[in-house]
Amino acid sequence: MSLDQLKPGETGIVISVAGAGAVKRRLLDMGIHKGQTIKMIKAAPLRDPLQISLAGGHFSIRRSEASLIQIEIESDRFRE
Repeated sequence: MSLDQLKPGETGIVISVAGAGAVKRRLLDMGIHKGQTIKMIKAAPLRDPLQISLAGGHFSIRRSEASLIQIEIESDRFRE
C-alpha cells in the first residue's frame, strides 16, 4: 500500500520510494528511505496535504507525493 492510504494514527515502514528527479530527491532529503518508520498524523480538511511524522520531526507532503511511497503497515509486519 502507499503512504497516502494510511489513516491518522497508523504507522508504516517504508518499502520503497518511487518517482524521479526533484520529487524523489525531495523525499529522500526529508529522510524517507527504505526501512524508515512513518506515522500519519492527519490530513488537511480537503485531504491534501498530509502531515506525517518521521525521525522525530513533522512534515507536510502532497498526497501525490505520498502515493509514491510504498509502505507496509507496522502491525502487519509483526503478524508474519
